[in-house]
Amino acid sequence: MVAMGNPGDTILFLGTGGARFTVAKQLLATGGAWMNLGNTRILMDPGPGSLVYAIKYGCEPPMLDAIILSHKHLDHSVDINVMIEAMTDGGWKKRGSLYAPADAFENGAVVLPYVRGYPQKVEMLEEGKIYSEGNVTFHTPVKHIHKVETYGFVFNTPRHRFSWITDTRIFDSLAGHYKTDLVIINVLSYERKLHVDHLSLPEAETIIREIKPKTAVLTHFGLTMWRVKPWEIEQRVSDATGVRVIAARDGMLLDLDTVI
Repeated sequence: MVAMGNPGDTILFLGTGGARFTVAKQLLATGGAWMNLGNTRILMDPGPGSLVYAIKYGCEPPMLDAIILSHKHLDHSVDINVMIEAMTDGGWKKRGSLYAPADAFENGAVVLPYVRGYPQKVEMLEEGKIYSEGNVTFHTPVKHIHKVETYGFVFNTPRHRFSWITDTRIFDSLAGHYKTDLVIINVLSYERKLHVDHLSLPEAETIIREIKPKTAVLTHFGLTMWRVKPWEIEQRVSDATGVRVIAARDGMLLDLDTVI
């Protein structure tokens, strides 16, 4: 259960799976993450099952302050419309904010036209822009290399600073944009796959070595990561990088006071 209004900073992983095969088989849940940052409640990347898992774990969607969508692929966005409705009491209360790339609203849109007027505020994510929500600010330092418009995030709360590297192909300056004491990394595959715009475990290790955070959290696992049971190899990755590494689990509640 999650205490709404908890003044601390916590991240609840509503799912740790990613990509089409994990989604289709639901080997891992794919609901995104619910963040209680001070008194600001933010849902990030509401993929398949986000609403169901949010309620299962004691969250209250009508109390959401904002929804952030890193990009429009289905494993991140399937529940975006139902969560907008839940945040706004079916559209009867104009409240909350929605942040998403422009192409989430364009051809192949995932945010349906009829819900776009429900939130109090709708903002398009752009490279290098800073956003403010309640007592939280976050910015999108660089556009990622992915099949659709995609951004990662650096969050600042009154107590903590942390980053989330969402889906992307690795590139030379990537790690430099996310130098924080806590970094969360979407790691799709166990081995490098040159034909996909996602990070592999060896690439995540390279990023961790470069950033040298106090803690790195791995999530968004594809089929090959699921097969090796990332929660069983986290110590090996810690030993290899010299950094505390946590493999996220479905339903895991991360208290930022304990990792930063």
